Amino acid sequence: MGPVERLAVTVAYALPECQSVMQVEVPAGTTALEAVQRSGMLQRFPEIASRPLELAVFGRKVQPTMSLKPGDRVEILRPLLNEPKETRRQLAGRGQTMGRKIPP
Repeated sequence: MGPVERLAVTVAYALPECQSVMQVEVPAGTTALEAVQRSGMLQRFPEIASRPLELAVFGRKVQPTMSLKPGDRVEILRPLLNEPKETRRQLAGRGQTMGRKIPP
């Protein structure tokens, strides 16, 4: 049997105050969940395991069982603090909009 093909992928997790990005080399056929497990992020950030795991590849939600391709960036998603539609509704009621505030 020949050598197992290896893929270089990235696993990322961001908190409001910091971002952690790990390069991981995995065998071909590795799933998004397996890449997260191999990255060590679950040990470094134990709060990730305390809720259902939601993953994205390049910002697009995926199932944890999705097979990865070379160069994929697996992102571990955090729950939203506020529903964006509700936030927009509240801001509109105050005559404001979402986005950066531009100084006068």
